[in-house]
Amino acid sequence: MHAYRTHTCGDLRESHVGETVRLSGWCHRIRDHGGVLFIDLRDHYGLTQCVVDPDSPAFKMAETFRAEWVVRLDGEVKRRPAIDGKSTDNAEMATGRIEVYVREAQVLGQAAELPLPVFGDQDYPEETRLKYRFLDLRRERIHNNIMLRGKVVDSMRSRMKDAGFNEFQTPILTASSPEGARDFLVPSRIHPGKFYALPQAPQQYKQLLMMAGFDRYFQIAPCFRDEDPRADRLPGEFYQLDLEMSFVTQEDVFETMEPIISGIFEQFGEGKPVTKKWPRIPYAEAMRKYGSDKPDLRNPLIMQNVSEHFRDSGFKVFARMLEQPKNEVWALPAPGGGSRTFCDRMNSWAQSEGQPGLGYIFWREANGQTEAAGPVAKNIGPERTEAIRTQLGLKEGDAVFFAAGDPEKFAKFAGAARTKAGEDLKLIDTERFELAWVVDSRCSSGMRTRKRSISPTTPSPCRKAGWRRSTAAIRSASRRSSMTSPAMVLRSPRAASATIARKPWSRLSRSPAMARRR
Repeated sequence: MHAYRTHTCGDLRESHVGETVRLSGWCHRIRDHGGVLFIDLRDHYGLTQCVVDPDSPAFKMAETFRAEWVVRLDGEVKRRPAIDGKSTDNAEMATGRIEVYVREAQVLGQAAELPLPVFGDQDYPEETRLKYRFLDLRRERIHNNIMLRGKVVDSMRSRMKDAGFNEFQTPILTASSPEGARDFLVPSRIHPGKFYALPQAPQQYKQLLMMAGFDRYFQIAPCFRDEDPRADRLPGEFYQLDLEMSFVTQEDVFETMEPIISGIFEQFGEGKPVTKKWPRIPYAEAMRKYGSDKPDLRNPLIMQNVSEHFRDSGFKVFARMLEQPKNEVWALPAPGGGSRTFCDRMNSWAQSEGQPGLGYIFWREANGQTEAAGPVAKNIGPERTEAIRTQLGLKEGDAVFFAAGDPEKFAKFAGAARTKAGEDLKLIDTERFELAWVVDSRCSSGMRTRKRSISPTTPSPCRKAGWRRSTAAIRSASRRSSMTSPAMVLRSPRAASATIARKPWSRLSRSPAMARRR
């Protein structure tokens, strides 16, 4: 018999009944039922219930076992018995129809009192979880998440190769190049006073590959960026599915990637429906309707421009704003939010976000009629209020919130309000995945950013003409949970020729100052 195990803790089934087996693993949970010990033994593969009765030679030793001790147990596999005519099978366990009657036990490793339990899924402070990360990673949910990540990456690789892409690895120690964040620098021992930069993306090297004729490239690329943390991205480093294609149009990229990404969501989405034909949403439309360039399309709330209803109205705050041509008033409908309690809660939330407040109207029943309530309704009058309700398709029991000013300044807040209202009113359909392409981004207008121009001649997804060479990076816009991405965003780096003209292919920068130049 093997020194540690003949089977894993996820192997045993009814077909093994009568066999003598050896298992090794962690004591996940120990229960004493009237002098009979039940030990749920855990390893990477699963759980097996082991029974130690008082007649067993191993009983005295088993009484000393504590949670997370590493033990080896030998015994006979038996079918779980029925008690008082009721089955004791556990349908939630793969091994739930059998148990192992232990005859011999050995302690392989003891554990001190645990700072956080492995059994269960209790919330603990992040500092504690990170300090005892090896314990945190033993917990079922975290362990499954780590395994899921590996399976998703394997699926990506398989699907990309089936689509004719070749995987290449690019250097990690490189020279600094203008990107969207600050670089992480690594001093060179061989060249004192000079520094390597960790890549924010495999920009230059992948473009070298494409110019060398490697037609279709992809990489699960590590990216290092010294930037503020985001909800959907780890601080400092993250991974992205990075790809390039030659002699294709924008539509070719879409048609190639849609079945790959949708297929991954279908494979790991636990049966939830996934968008088959992704809609193409222009950037300006996404910002106007959803307040975000990566909108959660599962949220049915769509914002509308209601400026005309406030122009020259009695609500002077908005009326004065609309005297400036660039200013607008957007309305966020909130079906089911028609109560003062909900509206006040949204107003308090807006103030916590640094805003002066959030104007609102809600509709309620009064004397057998639908009545508009709220400070905005009192100032603009019943005719304008009714026009707003009609435009938005609202009814009694609904509400609407307003954001006003320069859309470029308040769009992000309006998008956050849309998300907040959708979550609080439970309008978001979490049982499906909605994916989309956001196209025609602002880069096509020669927008200036960080004191440097992005030329409208740069190849990008906003160009409607076909690409002679196209380059794309697919990024998930998920929040925290890796399988809740509401949208996919297509991005394109700068032209390879412009990159080569700007910087020689040296992997060293002379100084931190030079390495951080923009």
